[in-house]
Amino acid sequence: MVFIPKRINEGSVKEISTVEAKKSIAFSVLNREKKEKIHEASLYLLAKVGMKVQGEKMLRLLREHGCGTGVEGRIFFPHQVVEKALRSAPRQLVLFTRGGEPYITVDSREQQYFGTHADQLELLDPATGKARKFVSDDTRMMCLLADYLPNIHFILSVGMSSDVPPDIQSQITFLETVMNFRKPINFSTNDVNALYDIIEIAATVAGGKKQLQEKPFIFNYCEPIPPLAHPETSTEKLRISAENRVPVVYMPYCMMGGTSVMSLAGTLAQCNAEVLAGLVMTQIVSEGTPFIYGAMPSVFDMKTTIGSYGAPEFHLLVAAASEMASFYGLPFYGTAGCSDAKTLDEQAVAEITMELFSTILSKANLVHDVGVMDHCNSVSPEAVVLADEIIAALKSYADGVEVNDENLALEVIEKVGPGGHFLNEKHTRNNFRKIWYPDLFSRAMENEDVSAVRTKIRDKIQHIVTWHQVPELEEGLARELAGWMNRLKKVR
Repeated sequence: MVFIPKRINEGSVKEISTVEAKKSIAFSVLNREKKEKIHEASLYLLAKVGMKVQGEKMLRLLREHGCGTGVEGRIFFPHQVVEKALRSAPRQLVLFTRGGEPYITVDSREQQYFGTHADQLELLDPATGKARKFVSDDTRMMCLLADYLPNIHFILSVGMSSDVPPDIQSQITFLETVMNFRKPINFSTNDVNALYDIIEIAATVAGGKKQLQEKPFIFNYCEPIPPLAHPETSTEKLRISAENRVPVVYMPYCMMGGTSVMSLAGTLAQCNAEVLAGLVMTQIVSEGTPFIYGAMPSVFDMKTTIGSYGAPEFHLLVAAASEMASFYGLPFYGTAGCSDAKTLDEQAVAEITMELFSTILSKANLVHDVGVMDHCNSVSPEAVVLADEIIAALKSYADGVEVNDENLALEVIEKVGPGGHFLNEKHTRNNFRKIWYPDLFSRAMENEDVSAVRTKIRDKIQHIVTWHQVPELEEGLARELAGWMNRLKKVR
């Protein structure tokens, strides 16, 4: 059986939707008292324990703005410095398409958007089902899938293609991504020089740095090193992003028992303190820089020594951290739709579904790592397509139940009466399309005794890669980007 997606015509350019996940179901991990206690504990860590901050430029700025210095290079963040940074950070984040159209808006309405990877260490090849090294040619496939799928709203350009020299991986992957993808791009860089290059490339696409600041289609991803350490590479990435007003995610990866205390509450407090330190650093460089609160508070698995991506504690704490971000009025960057499994098996599907369900109910806004496998060693195109379907189903669930006179439809029930049916009612004809209908999953009257889902997924991937078209860049811009590509490879 060949699967033909209904949403595109062969050879056509598919319009991209701006519909985000919203919900009307109440869910919380932390009540107000718990959030306030975590906040107070974080302030204690910042002011009394301190952070190890490296990078002379950032250290000078921190001292100038009232932060104290202690032994071993520790920096202490007074409460008033943190509170000032919280006041200056924007409460709304708008990210644009490559062409300058608003696409992602994060504000108090708790919208949710999902993202996958443009590249990774390994690709779980949909043709074989086996993991292999990721190569630069795979970036186009990942971009086409993410550009087409309605529930994938951004992509991560991380610079890991095995066939590209490490010193230009970040730039080459970003160029390949921006040429094959319209939606917002979340990028990270292997070094500071790559960050400068990517901002220049993005400004070229946007029509200048001013235009890029006014309509950002990129946002930067960087991390501290838990516990409580901010190396020069991280602080420089924060500083350069803030100087250029590029929205920036700061995301500690705290593993309980390894890089954080073996406690859910203590890990939340440590992670929160590290994020707040990053917030201060961006705001002292340039007040009002768009800052995105990220958190990966997981577990250090004592049996295997991995940092688990599928642990239930991880996703419980991600939901809790999203509530801390909401407590501060900041956009939140979370994790879901991934697995510790090597391949797309029963474990992977169970973990992906559980995580997406938890995240849909949480206050997360930007959710990355959809389709990431093997505790972040690989990315699976098949898992991304499957997750797109699961997200669609969960959106329907998260819509909740609206109760009003129209929805109660008592007059229709009264008209049909006992023993009747509603198939011929106008009310049914007007409303049945509000129900979610799957593309991949089966609701056949008589199901076959073998699964067809994997075949449908692979057929869908092949169809998208063959037929989906991303609008071509203007000819002059395409030449400029090609020039960038040639110069980077020539210098190497």
